[in-house]
Amino acid sequence: MSKIALVTDSTCSVPRELVEKYEIIVAPQILIWGQESLEDGVDIMPTEFYKRLAKDSVMPSTSQVTVSKFFEIYQRLLDQDYQIMTIVLSSKLSGTLNSAIQAKSMLPAEAPIEIVDSNTTAMAMGFHLLTVARAIKQGASLPECVALAQKASGQTGVFFAVDTLEFLHRGGRIGGASRFLGTVLNFKPILELRDGKVEAVERVRTRRKSLSRIVELAIEQIGGRTPVRLASLHANAPEDAQIVLNEATEKLNPIETYLSEVSPVIGANAGPGVIGLVYMAGM
Repeated sequence: MSKIALVTDSTCSVPRELVEKYEIIVAPQILIWGQESLEDGVDIMPTEFYKRLAKDSVMPSTSQVTVSKFFEIYQRLLDQDYQIMTIVLSSKLSGTLNSAIQAKSMLPAEAPIEIVDSNTTAMAMGFHLLTVARAIKQGASLPECVALAQKASGQTGVFFAVDTLEFLHRGGRIGGASRFLGTVLNFKPILELRDGKVEAVERVRTRRKSLSRIVELAIEQIGGRTPVRLASLHANAPEDAQIVLNEATEKLNPIETYLSEVSPVIGANAGPGVIGLVYMAGM
């Protein structure tokens, strides 16, 4: 049986114990802070990131996984006779997909490398990865893994509540949520990652209402499909994320749940305090 290696990027938010269990190779995104270039999840972790963000006068920016990093990973795995399945964050949010494609083009044309745009990020992409990782353990072929990843893309979604649109706007990833810019400050925007882009959903008056509303929106989108898998995401706001996960779990009876802290690169683009609810339903 051919060996298949699963490669992704550091925005995936898959819990470390599952990354290790399924031997997922995680290529780090880059956080640029002043004169420093830090590998996401390697040189800087979420707790350290938010402490520094709160006191540093210089705001960080981000850059995609480099072509050379993907090339290094691919070459090492090919030398070990692996076939390679790559799933990365939405190409509408980052150039990471292009880096992976360029790295593949530097290798022999017959190299068994498949690259899939997840059309999402964080634990929405994480559920795609776990679906494929489990299939690999059960002996799935590379084409079967591609088909599973593509199917999972249509079964997942994420809604999130933010305190401010400042970070998304500054990072150029605000998408359709730009129509909420300049609105009354006491309204809390609710956004959705739809078709790979950040889109505006609605505004509510309070933080607590925004948390309940993302649960309601997820329930509407799931529409009774089963089984349901859930993950609550947060950027330095674990208590609120737990509230969301508890409420969603009570109402949806999921077979799998995770409380997930987003990576520093996502935190730099979404801002502290972001809470998200990810679902995968029907597979």
